[in-house]
Amino acid sequence: MSDRSPTAYDVTLCVEDLRAALALHGITLPSLRVDLPSFAGTYTPPAGLVTLGNCNTATARALAAALRKAAAE
Repeated sequence: MSDRSPTAYDVTLCVEDLRAALALHGITLPSLRVDLPSFAGTYTPPAGLVTLGNCNTATARALAAALRKAAAE
């Protein structure tokens, strides 16, 4: 896992990636977005959060990968 904090751009790409992967399954999460207040503090490990029940980007990417794999099968 990377030591650097994700930027707002990194997290935005992650949200877009997750939104697209969810769409492959006909899933829409209206509240899915970048949690901008998570950039106001210091977290260990560094976190830019995705609002989806506030999962971190690693979790969101893992979910996106799993959904893509299932959609391809």
